[in-house]
Amino acid sequence: MTNKTFAVGGVSKTKGQYKVRFANDMTRVKILTKTDTDINLVELPEAMTKGDLVTFLKSGDLYKNAEYAAAIDAADAKYNDAGTVKVKGTTKPSMEAIKARASAKDTQAA
Repeated sequence: MTNKTFAVGGVSKTKGQYKVRFANDMTRVKILTKTDTDINLVELPEAMTKGDLVTFLKSGDLYKNAEYAAAIDAADAKYNDAGTVKVKGTTKPSMEAIKARASAKDTQAA
């Protein structure tokens, strides 16, 4: 993940779906009005990474709107790995290992 920071963040509706938006300044609204509706961007107290910005949005007034909250939660899962566990260093079992477990299970059932 990058360490790029943003000064503006919020939510907008595009193609019937709400999304969290990240920007460097409020001129982003001009670009979003071409394709999005219900645009709600706020200036941040300080520049933040995407993960920090999403955490900030969860504590603000935008999170009180149920549709916005769903988009913010989805972004939280994406940028802050909320609710996910990543397992590193595992390998797929070999076919022999799978067959051995199956035969061991069959002998225990008999």
